[in-house]
Amino acid sequence: MQTNIEQTILRNLLTDEKYMRKVLPFIKPDYFQGIYKTLFKEAGKYVAKYNKLPTSETMGIELNDSNLSSEQFQMAMDIVPQLFAVEKIDQDWLVDSTEKWCQDRAIHNAIMESITIIDGKHDSLTKGALPDLLSKALGVAFDTNVGHDYVENAEQRYEFYHTEEDRIPFDLEYFNKITKGGVPNKTLNIALAGTGVGKSLFMCHVAANALVEGRNVLYITMEMAEERIAERIDANLLNVPIDQLDTMSKDMFTTKVNNLAKKTTGKLIVKEYPTGSAHSGHFRGLLNELKLKKQFEPDIIFIDYLNICASSRMKAMGGSINSYTYIKAIAEELRGLAVEFNLPIFSATQTTRSGFSNSDVGLEDTSESFGLPATADLMFALISTEELEKMNQMMVKQLKNRYNDPTQHKRFVIGVDRSKMRLFDVDENDQTLTDDTPVFDKTETGKRFEDFKL
Repeated sequence: MQTNIEQTILRNLLTDEKYMRKVLPFIKPDYFQGIYKTLFKEAGKYVAKYNKLPTSETMGIELNDSNLSSEQFQMAMDIVPQLFAVEKIDQDWLVDSTEKWCQDRAIHNAIMESITIIDGKHDSLTKGALPDLLSKALGVAFDTNVGHDYVENAEQRYEFYHTEEDRIPFDLEYFNKITKGGVPNKTLNIALAGTGVGKSLFMCHVAANALVEGRNVLYITMEMAEERIAERIDANLLNVPIDQLDTMSKDMFTTKVNNLAKKTTGKLIVKEYPTGSAHSGHFRGLLNELKLKKQFEPDIIFIDYLNICASSRMKAMGGSINSYTYIKAIAEELRGLAVEFNLPIFSATQTTRSGFSNSDVGLEDTSESFGLPATADLMFALISTEELEKMNQMMVKQLKNRYNDPTQHKRFVIGVDRSKMRLFDVDENDQTLTDDTPVFDKTETGKRFEDFKL
């Protein structure tokens, strides 16, 4: 009797319940060809409905009730007896062979779909989806872990609780408090602020601190030139007002940079892309290129900023994609990049027009897409008012926090030195915003209204 791997897999799916329950969740109908695809679908529907294997007779009846042409039905009925002819096969070999076959078929299907995309004939996907498509195909594997058993896995859970997670700390006390010591890997962290409040200032400061701490830092900018970002970080690290950098002598500048280089083992790379043109596929390619050409692997990435990135999966133009879906897709792709490269990503987003003038920004003030805070692990607002500016301070309000209780230190203030592009901790006596009293009540105007009511 002539057999092939598809027939062998299908035969054992129909006759070996242990094998069926082990591999069925990982096999897709598209892996099969021709009539075998139809037979697999019918078998899968039967198992899903009755939770047991079909017999040769029930299989024949199910096929008779399906919408097959007479030619297809006859072909299927000729194969069915062969499928129920039990033959003893080594279980380990069969599972390994099935996994390899699934991997080969997934890659073949991905390549064929890629050709359709390249030819411009795909209904929805663009060329930016190619890396993700092939990555998923290459990642096909039989994962035997079906979940965490609360009782049986108690010991592993205890070990997890007592394992210190690798985090990148801040040099700002309250940010370390709200994140339990810093941001962990595989996370997306978002700063929400209005125009000119300090999104880039915040990211440049955190990037500068990470560099001083010996971390490798990648700063991707789509808003300002590479040199402008480096200028801000120079002002921060060299302790020189930004408007005095161009008056420094070359010797003094070089000496300061060399002294800094001796104090840290970290590296900083700043890469500029045109606004709205780069997506996670470009960033992935950049990371691979930096590793190959410069032996540089970042510990943290800053992307300035999320709303002017592109999506690798969706087309922005054409009117068929709304801003909610598009921005959420970008956020998901960036978070996926963080998971893939096992590092934290920082980015920022704008407030809405109403949020720009709001002294107590909330999640509802996120511009373009509420899907962004749904995807982020940490999201906080940077808020500036005239009163805070006079005190060289900025308010931070937690909006979402997966690392800690967001109601603890929901609001706090940090110091700002805009001339040197620096942030710093303020005296504890100046921390008047750490409870959840509305911000307006703490302002001078709020106090005057309260006195008026009295």
